[in-house]
Amino acid sequence: MDLSSGSFWFALGSIILTNILLSGDNAVVIALASRALPKAQQKLAMIWGSVAAIVILVCFTYLAVTLLKLPFIKVLGAFLLVYVGVKLMSEGDEDPDTASQASLLDAIKTILIANLVMSLDNVIAVAAAAQKAPEGARLFLLCLGLGVSVPVIIFGSAMLIKLMERFPSIIVMGAGLLGMLAGDMFVEEPFVHQLVLATFGEVEEFFQVAGVVIVVGLGLYLKNRSQKNIKHS
Repeated sequence: MDLSSGSFWFALGSIILTNILLSGDNAVVIALASRALPKAQQKLAMIWGSVAAIVILVCFTYLAVTLLKLPFIKVLGAFLLVYVGVKLMSEGDEDPDTASQASLLDAIKTILIANLVMSLDNVIAVAAAAQKAPEGARLFLLCLGLGVSVPVIIFGSAMLIKLMERFPSIIVMGAGLLGMLAGDMFVEEPFVHQLVLATFGEVEEFFQVAGVVIVVGLGLYLKNRSQKNIKHS
């Protein structure tokens, strides 16, 4: 491994920059899943959630081509993103002082599921960046480059949590983002895309809007119903 090689450092920079640019939605999920936890547990959820996201990304980079060829993998991913978005949207803002350890594990699990799905597309760009490196150094560079970007994801998540505490409407926007990504992923499934294109033409925006409406609408409905049940109990 030649550390003086220009291709080594160029590939490392490409991996770091690519992952930072693609980590915006990851930071949103981490912030949404961590916002109701006590301060100490928020940090743990952000750290472990970010580390898990990087581990998933490293593993997926070598499996990306095979995974993306599986039939209906993006449809499954879209439904998982809707599930995560609705779950995060419908969760109440419980008093952090009463949150339990189970909440931390649940937050990490939610972060893992969402990042697992959202990494399907991101790995293609990261894998392309890694290909610029000498062949023997690619795995090392991938781990190093993605690891360096962890603090950026954690910092972004922490900033978003503070903004969510001050401006609760950001929670709705974050859940809506997951809905939009779900709509995109659904219509990008080759079978669905061909069927929609042949029937309606280019209507990707419709599926994006539908994803936002489903996640936000269903999430708000479940949240309101939960609050009513608490008041009546």
